[in-house]
Order: sequence, then structure tokens, then C-alpha cells
Amino acid sequence: MIYFALGAAPKKFSFMAKKELFKNPILRFILVHANAFPVDRKTPGPSAIKIPVRWLRKRDLSLIMFPSGTRHSQKLKGGVILIAKLAKVPIVPAVYQGPLTFKQLFTRKKVIINYGDPIVVDSKAKLDDQFEQKIITKMNQAFQQLDQQINPDFVYHDPKETEKN
Repeated sequence: MIYFALGAAPKKFSFMAKKELFKNPILRFILVHANAFPVDRKTPGPSAIKIPVRWLRKRDLSLIMFPSGTRHSQKLKGGVILIAKLAKVPIVPAVYQGPLTFKQLFTRKKVIINYGDPIVVDSKAKLDDQFEQKIITKMNQAFQQLDQQINPDFVYHDPKETEKN
């Protein structure tokens, strides 16, 4: 997430972070000062939508989130669409190609972030399965196009899955 924020500086961002990260007082201090807010991924509740919508409307912040709900999944979910619709902001797709684990950051492997054109979510459109699928398709196409522009041979391998094998 930090790379996405650095790549779009001087714009300021907020972040969703799993609530478990806020248990450590030092990490909580850092997260709060980085405009992060906790989300319970098992039972997200209304605050997972209300907080980012309110912040996007009332603060000079953008929101960085993984539309899959985690950085270890590529199956997109509809939360990002609902947030964009309610806050009346576009979705700006971005892709990352580089080290996939903290340990790999020290290998000095190049990190590349690529940002796409905004995807406008019609705030008046009915948010049904068909509309959601239309936006998810646009996001997937944008992610594929951005990946192709950087390195078409880059393949994301979930580090957690690699450890299991």
C-alpha cells in the first residue's frame, strides 16, 4: 500500500486495515497517523462502508483498498463499487509489480506501480448484480491492461500459497 501512496504523492490517502493490526499499540499508532481504519474481515459491518464514504466526502483524502478484500486474492468484490457510488468518486485502478514478500524487498528488485484511467461509477445507477458485474469487468480489464503495459510476463504468485507447497 505504501508504494501506491508514494507513487501518487502529494495526494494523501486513507487505508482499510484488518482489525488485528490495531491490537499492537505501536502499529496502531502508525496506522492511525497514516489515516488507516480497522475493518473486521470476517464480519465487516456497516462501518467498512460508512467510514470510507464519510472520509472521501469530507476529507481531502483518497482511499487505497484492494477490491478483492485482501492483497492475496484476485477475485474482486463489490465493496469498492458501493463506496465509490455512495461517495460519488471514481475508481482509479492501479497495479503493482515487484517483490511479493517483505523479505524480497531487500533483494533490490524493481518496484513498478501503474495507474489507469478513472472508472466512473454512476451514482444514480441501481446497484444490482448486473451493474456490479459491469464495473468488475471494467476493473479486471483495466488491471490486465496495466499489467500488460509494465510486463506482460509478470505473474502474481501468492506467497502464502507458495509456502504451503
